[in-house]
Amino acid sequence: MSFKVIRSAVCVVLICFSLSGFASAYKFDKPVPAPPDTALFVSPYHDDNERCLKCHGQEKYEYANASQGKQVKAQMCSQRILSRDLFYQSNHKGFSCTDCHSEGYLKFPHSGDLRMEPKLNCIDCHGGDERFKKYQFEEIETEYKASVHFKHEQDGFSCWKCHNPHTYKTSMRNSSDLKATILFSNSICLNCHANFDNFSILTDREEINIVKEHKWLPNQAAHFKNVRCIECHSKVNDSILVSHEIMPKEKAVKKCNECHSQNSLLMSSLYKFRSRELRHQNGFVNAIILNESYVIGANRNQYLNVLSLIIFFTVLVVVVIHIIFRIRKSKKTEGGKDVSLS
Repeated sequence: MSFKVIRSAVCVVLICFSLSGFASAYKFDKPVPAPPDTALFVSPYHDDNERCLKCHGQEKYEYANASQGKQVKAQMCSQRILSRDLFYQSNHKGFSCTDCHSEGYLKFPHSGDLRMEPKLNCIDCHGGDERFKKYQFEEIETEYKASVHFKHEQDGFSCWKCHNPHTYKTSMRNSSDLKATILFSNSICLNCHANFDNFSILTDREEINIVKEHKWLPNQAAHFKNVRCIECHSKVNDSILVSHEIMPKEKAVKKCNECHSQNSLLMSSLYKFRSRELRHQNGFVNAIILNESYVIGANRNQYLNVLSLIIFFTVLVVVVIHIIFRIRKSKKTEGGKDVSLS
């Protein structure tokens, strides 16, 4: 076999290898399976919890008041109403109400002193527990104590000001929908910073207009829609999933190139977990191609992406056809030489 034939065969193998690699990089792979339906979950403490939810799970409640000797019917405060569906989809769905709340609440009517009992925080249950080591609660606690939020702890600020213990569930770790994660995360911040009733409980500052405060930000609507507040307002920590050290506004990110560059801060925050997952599933190259960050100088136009893909495959097909004809021509040439020599 001649050198030309060997070279052509090697080229064909390399092209096939490139095609398979490119296809993998462009994610022609199987879709990620959806998480199991949490609506099917049945709590072992369902009956116990119903003793609480028969009142706190609806707008109106009724109980027998022994001291008055009559049935009492009243309207539940909106802040004390819990959704069964949301609770049984949350991270704490396997708990009994009295795992966190005093058993004194099982007596009706509740004693007013119960409202004064201290509330458990994340570290009270999860700290030092090997089962939760991967979630790094201790490091999160350290970051929180360095946060601007911690100075309001004496006024009642705690984990639960941002994370409702009855409905909280991790979104970044379990979601493949980045936009839903961004919306979920920003709603936590806006629950105080765009709701003056909640904001005024912790501070005497005047009401803040989020839009006016960010008037310096170009293309403001696109930024609010595509990044989380904490991307600019928290200290980057690549060792935990979500940074909890909220910085003073004077230290907020304001330079475009801090995010819109190859060394983007977003790759250590918003895209961090997704990038790691994609690397695990499809390799490093696929993670780089599929990251959704906008890098200055990069083209994110989907139509041009499709057009470039069509051009790429067209060129490859032409090259393959050319190589096939070269191989066939080479074989005919060698056959002719053999005949002439005989």
